[in-house]
Amino acid sequence: VQLQASGGGLVQAGGSLRLSCAASGRTNFYAMGWFRQAPGKEREFVAGISWSGGRSLYADSVKGRFTISRDNANHTVYLRMNNLKPEDTATYYCAARWVDTDVVIYTTDRYEYWGQGTQVTVSS
Repeated sequence: VQLQASGGGLVQAGGSLRLSCAASGRTNFYAMGWFRQAPGKEREFVAGISWSGGRSLYADSVKGRFTISRDNANHTVYLRMNNLKPEDTATYYCAARWVDTDVVIYTTDRYEYWGQGTQVTVSS
């Protein structure tokens, strides 16, 4: 599976962006997630979604502001980001892992495939 993340950009605080992660093949039975990494910091979990889309999980720092969703028919996962803050500035990565149960994965070491990242910069 190859992943292509897009949708990043420069936005003012309080603004919104929608990130997309397009997969080269089918996304059925793949748990998907979004992570981010700021300069000098470790990559951190942002949001994850089960392969059916029925389950999702968010980092406390983005809960209530970000929404993860997926369209398996179009092999794409989205991250809608509202009320962006300067501390959301980072490179955002999408990730995928084949699963045999409808679970959400939230740790970096359990994901098999990663996209190239898309930069999100939030100005104050």
